[in-house]
Amino acid sequence: MTCVFSSVTSDEVAVRGAATSSVPLREKAVLVGVERPSMAYGLESSLAELERLADTAGADTVAVTTQKLSSINPRTFVGSGKAEEIAELARAFEVDMVIFDDELTPSQQSNLERIVDRDVKVIDRTALILDIFALHATSKEGRLQVRLAQNQYLYPRLRGMWAHLASNRMGGGVGSRFGEGESQLEVDRRMVRKRITSIKHELAHLQKVRELQRERRYEDGIFKVALAGYTNAGKSSLINRLTGSDVLAYDKLFATLDSTTRRLTLPYGREVTITDTVGFIQKLPTTLVEAFRSTLDEITGADLILHVIDGSSEGSSGQIEAVHQVLDQIGAQKIPLIAVFNKIDLLDDGQRAALASRYPQAQFVSAESGEGIEELVERIDRAAGSVDTLMDVMVPYDRGDLVSLAHERCSIVSERHEEEGTALMLQVPPEYVVRFSPYLTSA
Repeated sequence: MTCVFSSVTSDEVAVRGAATSSVPLREKAVLVGVERPSMAYGLESSLAELERLADTAGADTVAVTTQKLSSINPRTFVGSGKAEEIAELARAFEVDMVIFDDELTPSQQSNLERIVDRDVKVIDRTALILDIFALHATSKEGRLQVRLAQNQYLYPRLRGMWAHLASNRMGGGVGSRFGEGESQLEVDRRMVRKRITSIKHELAHLQKVRELQRERRYEDGIFKVALAGYTNAGKSSLINRLTGSDVLAYDKLFATLDSTTRRLTLPYGREVTITDTVGFIQKLPTTLVEAFRSTLDEITGADLILHVIDGSSEGSSGQIEAVHQVLDQIGAQKIPLIAVFNKIDLLDDGQRAALASRYPQAQFVSAESGEGIEELVERIDRAAGSVDTLMDVMVPYDRGDLVSLAHERCSIVSERHEEEGTALMLQVPPEYVVRFSPYLTSA
C-alpha cells in the first residue's frame, strides 16, 4: 500500500488558476490506481497517462495513491482501509475530485462518494476520457459520437448519477459534461434509451454520407492509406508534413477526434489518399470504440495502415500493444501495415540505433524536421505498386483521357511521344488494367 504525492501544492494550484481572470480555475484531483495480477499495462505508465488525461481535461494532480489487490472489492473497488485513506487525502488537499484508473460500477461509485465527501466528485478513467472528448469534438458527427458514448455510459449509472443531478453536486468542470444543459427530469431510463436511439439514427444517416464518399474513392481506384496510432503520437503533424496540409496539430491527448482525408502525390505522379483518424489509448473504453465505429471504418477500408508511434516515449512498447489490440478489435489486423516511429529528432544516436535494431522493418521519421519523410513516401509508393501490373501501352492521341488517368492513378515509369501516340510504361492498379489492355504493345 503506497501513497505518492506530487509537487503541486494547494497554494500553487490556487495561484495558477487565479493568475488571470480569463483562465478558469483548474480543479485538483487525487488519482487512484490498483495493481492486479496479469495486468495488461504497467501501473506506473497507466497512472502517468491518467495524469496527462486529467491535465488535458483541466485538473491538476495533487496526489497519487495505489494498492495491490488479488481481487477487486465489489463494494468500493479498493479495500475499505484504502477507501478511508482516499477520503483523508481528499480532505487534506481539499480536492475537487477523485479519479480512478479503472472503470467503476455504479454501486462502487455511489459507495465511494458516501465515504469520500458529498462535495468531491468520484469518476473513473472512462468518464474522464468522455469528458475530454466532449471538449474536443468539433464536427456534427464527432459531437454525436461523443453524445452516444456518454449516454451509453450513463444508462447503467442512472441511479448513482441521479443524486449528483438532483443535488447539483457535480457543478461544472471535469467529469460533469454529460448532457450539458439538460433538465433533471430527462435523466431516466426511458429518456436515455430514446436519446440513444435518436443519436444512432442521426449517426446512421451521416455514416451513409461517409460511405458514399468512401465508395467514390474506391470507384476512383485511389490507393487508400490510413494513419493509426496512439493519441499524441504525431499523426496530424505527419499528415501535414506529407501532404502540405494544415490539419490541427496540438501537443495534447485527443487534440483531434474527426477523421481527415488529404491527397498525396507519389514520386511518379500517382495520387493516393491519406486519412488521419482518432488516436488510441490504453484501456480505450469499449463504448468509444463502438461510438466511433464509422470513423474507425476509415482504417478497415484502407489498403495500407501507417502505424504512427511516438519514438521518444518511454512507454512506446505498451502504446504499440494498445494500438494492435484496437486494430484487432475492429478487424483491421490483416491489412498491410508499416510501423512509423515519429519524433526521432528527440532521440540521440544510441536511442535511434536501439530502436532500429528492435524494429528493423520500421520507418523512422520526424514530422517536425522532415527527416525520413522522403523514405516513407517511397515505402508508400512501393506498397501502392505491389498489387499493380507493369504495362507497356501506346495510347492514341485522341485518348487524352487515358493519359490523364495514367498520371492520376498509375505510376509512370517512362513516357515518350511518338508518331502514333503516347508510349507509356506504367504500373497499373488492378481496377484499371482492362482500360489499358487494348493498347498493349509487344515491346
